[in-house]
Amino acid sequence: MRLVGDERVVAGPYRVAHLAARCVGLVTTLAADLLRDRGTEPGEVSVDLRHAAEAFRSERHLLVDGEPVGDLWAPLSGDYRAADGWLRLHCNYPHHEAAVRSVLGDDVTAAVAARQASDVVEAVLAAGGAAAQLRSPAAWADHPQGRAVAAEPLVAVERIGDGPPRPLPPADRPLTGVRVLDLTHVIAGPVCGRTLAAHGADVLHVGAEHLPVMRPVLVDTGFGKRTTWLDLRSQENATRLRELWSDADVLVQSYRPDSLSAKGFGPDNAPQGTILVSLSAYGHTGPWRARRGFDSLLQLATGIAHRGDGKPVPLPAQALDHGTGWLAASGVLTALRRRATEGGTWHVKVSLARTAHLLDSLGWTDSVESDSPVDAYLSEVDTPIGRVRHVLPPGTLPAAPPHWDHGPHIPGSDPATW
Repeated sequence: MRLVGDERVVAGPYRVAHLAARCVGLVTTLAADLLRDRGTEPGEVSVDLRHAAEAFRSERHLLVDGEPVGDLWAPLSGDYRAADGWLRLHCNYPHHEAAVRSVLGDDVTAAVAARQASDVVEAVLAAGGAAAQLRSPAAWADHPQGRAVAAEPLVAVERIGDGPPRPLPPADRPLTGVRVLDLTHVIAGPVCGRTLAAHGADVLHVGAEHLPVMRPVLVDTGFGKRTTWLDLRSQENATRLRELWSDADVLVQSYRPDSLSAKGFGPDNAPQGTILVSLSAYGHTGPWRARRGFDSLLQLATGIAHRGDGKPVPLPAQALDHGTGWLAASGVLTALRRRATEGGTWHVKVSLARTAHLLDSLGWTDSVESDSPVDAYLSEVDTPIGRVRHVLPPGTLPAAPPHWDHGPHIPGSDPATW
C-alpha cells in the first residue's frame, strides 16, 4: 500500500490523518485481496492522506440543495465545568436531553458547577442519559475499563460456530453479491455499512420510524444503501428480520452490548455461515462494557481531549467513530475470506475505546489545519431527498474503484426484502 501526501493537514496534536489513512488503507488492501480471490487482479492500492482525513469528517461537507441538513449538535450538548473538573453531556437525542434535565433541572451549567463530576455523570447515566468525565490518559490507563480495553484486540474476528466453506464466485468488485443487514445508528456503524456498499455490497439499513435520528448523519452515511423500517416491538417485524438475516452474509449492529441479544439477534442466534459485527462504545469486556457512549464522550473518558487542567480539546474530526466504522469493515472482509476457505460462523468486535487506544499509541505530531481546497474529494448526486454534496469514498483500487451505486434514499422507503 502506498500513502500519498502529507499527514499534517488537520489540527494536531493527535495523528488523525494518519489514523484515517491507516484504516482506509487496511480496508482497501483487504478489498484488493478479496478481489484477487475472486479472479480479478486489483492493481496497486494507495491512499491519499488528505482524502482519508476529509472522509473522517464527511458529515461536515454534507449539503442538500446547497444548504446544511441541520445542526450536528443539540444546544445542551457540550462541555461543562464541575466542582472538581470537566465533563461532557451528550443531548443530541430527545430522551438523552430529558434525562439530563431530570437530574440537573433547567440551569444545567449552575447545577453541574455545584457538584462533583463523577456524581453528575453517574446520575445522568442512571437516568438513561449519556455523559462522561474528563480524565488524563494516565488515569484512563489505570482505570479498570482502560486496562480491559487495552487487552482487547483492535479488531476481533472470532469463529463462533460451524458452517461449510463458502467461496465467493468470480466478480469485478470485491463485495458483489454480499448481502449486509445494517442495524446501526449514529456514525461508527453506519460508516461500516457505507464502506461495504462502496465496494459493491448489497446493504439494507433497518431502522424504525419511532426511533430518533441525527438527520445530517443519517443522510451522510446513507450512500449506497437501501433503507427500510422494521419495528422490533412487533413480532411480525422481528420474524421478518430473522428471515432477512437467514439470507444475509453479514449483520452489523451498533446497539449497546446485549440489547439486541435480548431480542434474539445476538451471537447465539446467528444463522450458520453468517458474520455478525458488534460495535460498542467502551469495549466488549470490563465493568463499562454496557455503558452508553458516543465519540465526543469517549474523547474525554479516555484522555484524548485532556490538556492539563484546561477545558477539553476535541479532535478535529469524529475520528473514533469513523475509525471504528472502517475497522469494522476490515473485520467483515477478513471474516469473508476466512469463511471462503475455512467455513464457519463469525463474530467481529470493535469499539470506540479501542480505536482511541490505537490513536493514542500513534504518538503526537505538530499539525495545523490546512486551508487548501478539498473540491477534488467532493461530488454531487441527485437523490430522492435533493441534490447532495458529499465526500467521495477514499482509497485507490485501480481494478474496482470504490463507488456508491446511488445516493441516500428517503428513510424507510424501501421494502424489507433482498
